Amino acid sequence: MNAPTTVDRDLVDMMSAVFASHREQNEADGDVTSGEASLWNQLDELGLVRLTGPEESGGSGAGWFEAAELIHAAAWHGVRIPLAEHDLLAGWLLDTAGLPTDTARRTVCLLDHNGTAVGVPWAARADKVVTAWRDADTYRIADVDVSSLIITTATNAAGEPRDTVTTDTTVLSGTPVPDAVINQLLLRGALIRGLQVCAALDRILDLSITHTTERVQFGRPLARFQAVQNLVADIAAEAALARAATEAALTEAVRTDWSGTKLDFLVAVARSCAGHAASVVVRNAHQVHGAIGTTREHQLHEFTQPALAWRSEFGSVHSWDDKLTTAAVAAGREELWALITA
Repeated sequence: MNAPTTVDRDLVDMMSAVFASHREQNEADGDVTSGEASLWNQLDELGLVRLTGPEESGGSGAGWFEAAELIHAAAWHGVRIPLAEHDLLAGWLLDTAGLPTDTARRTVCLLDHNGTAVGVPWAARADKVVTAWRDADTYRIADVDVSSLIITTATNAAGEPRDTVTTDTTVLSGTPVPDAVINQLLLRGALIRGLQVCAALDRILDLSITHTTERVQFGRPLARFQAVQNLVADIAAEAALARAATEAALTEAVRTDWSGTKLDFLVAVARSCAGHAASVVVRNAHQVHGAIGTTREHQLHEFTQPALAWRSEFGSVHSWDDKLTTAAVAAGREELWALITA
């Protein structure tokens, strides 16, 4: 993602350096997934754990453009840690409801009518779960300690924690919030995953260019073969399309403070583009890398697997395509062009 001019480049560079250093250190130790606790503490000291939180409650007071760069930096370096869930979802929900926050690590979940939420990110590794549920004619939220919840661990296709959370909502003391807050929560989650997919696609493109430039076959670099050039060009085009659509949705979210009438449509466009792009990018990248790209020793899988996993969270590709189809049908022949170009 290209940082808007309003984002301090020194801040962006610092974010990237932290994750690069973490990855380098843990690769040297033979495990790129280790050191999560020390990284979290370092990010906390730098004010990045609650990057967008209000300064009066211990946050850094930054905005979504800065948060998008943080998300991009983590995904680009293959560092998977619940920064977005903690800050942009759980922390924001507590702030919106006027509830206090502390240094506990949090994630968020939306319970169904049985008091169960499936696929909750990082629940078992959190200290608290900001829990939302429907109660009669309103939603309620509560900041619940994980010891009070039944958590069944599981993972997504990328190996990230996606747990099942169960609780008895009748014993929870919840704070009521409007339906619009929950709708925005889900839209925020959808845009976060879109940003993460775009970062992964950008890194896959970078790996593919490096590999085809350095790998020599039949006496010349792979990048000199037209078929390989076409594959990499398609990766670049799809990644650029996904990035452009996602940046458009992000810009509209910031411009309208998440209240724009076209925001739902723009997020749907972003998620649809990113989801379909992931199919082309992952397929082509594994083709240009050949057999080496299928090994666990190569970095490629650290970005292709998350890209495919993230595109199915907070709404599947099919569900976002359905939203676009519904919007197009509702616009009709007369308003379709205005819908596309607005």
